[in-house]
Amino acid sequence: MSWVLGVDSGGSGLRFALGRTTDTGGTGAVAPVATCSSAEPVRTGPGGIDPVHLLSRLVPAVDELAARAGVAGPVPLGAVAIGAAGMATLGDRLRAELPAALERSLGVRRLALAADAVTAYAGALGQRPGAVVAAGTGLIALGTELRRWQRADGWGHLLGDCGGGAWIGRAGLEAALRAYDGRPGGSPVLLARTEAFFGPAPELPGLLYPRSDRPAVLASFAPEVAAAAAVDPVAAGVLAAAARHAVEAAAAVCPPSGPCEVAFTGGLFKLGEPLLGPLRAELAERLPRATPVAAAAGPLDGALLVAGALATDSLALPQDPRLLTTLTDQDR
Repeated sequence: MSWVLGVDSGGSGLRFALGRTTDTGGTGAVAPVATCSSAEPVRTGPGGIDPVHLLSRLVPAVDELAARAGVAGPVPLGAVAIGAAGMATLGDRLRAELPAALERSLGVRRLALAADAVTAYAGALGQRPGAVVAAGTGLIALGTELRRWQRADGWGHLLGDCGGGAWIGRAGLEAALRAYDGRPGGSPVLLARTEAFFGPAPELPGLLYPRSDRPAVLASFAPEVAAAAAVDPVAAGVLAAAARHAVEAAAAVCPPSGPCEVAFTGGLFKLGEPLLGPLRAELAERLPRATPVAAAAGPLDGALLVAGALATDSLALPQDPRLLTTLTDQDR
């Protein structure tokens, strides 16, 4: 057995998990032993994700995990897997600098750097073909037949993330402001919820536009839209449109032939039946060959699985210059 470390890096902070490989069947299975977290996200600057800042959080976390696991002395890590939001577009410096830094500081010689969508996929489906829609503030779909990755959306709240939390929140607020103006398509129900949640409607632009965390603020209104859907057809229509966007993304990434397992994972789906009901209907109509399956676990478990597979030479998920890159002894 080998000690492995999984890291989940996102906008709300860092989560770490230490585990031991248990794999005897080529799946990369890992038994989690200890977890810890940090509420401070990794800094992102003009050069992308900051590897120095990430390392400054990771090394103390390994010490903390070792203490929680009852390990005396440094943990001999067989592999580390890091899933990070923004890896696809902001990960160049991380890929260039982190491998050598981790080897110097922790003796790590096997490293996987992945987009958080990849670790969400691994957590949900493991190392088998299929498609995963990961949705929270944003929305991205990822699929593979284990030869290459196919991605859909995940372009951020200005250019895409259609059907994600920020998209739902923005659509709900637009309907509220339409009602305030007296324009068609407005929702008095959502207007009342908007003013209870944010304050007077005319002040909303001033509250939202200057915010650097605008996507999260928009997404915070998504539960209000879901709560209104039972009594308001406009709110119900927003949730139906979000479900349609999620299924369109899934259809775009499903392996092209044969049945396709599809998992939906992420905090957005905690909105419950107002979203899940339309989602099931859209899936049956638009992607009848899909088999919906429950996500087995989350992105942190997915990072542990990737680390375990890397440590045991059983990684079957396809490598990609931006989505999943690995470094082993053979590459040095």
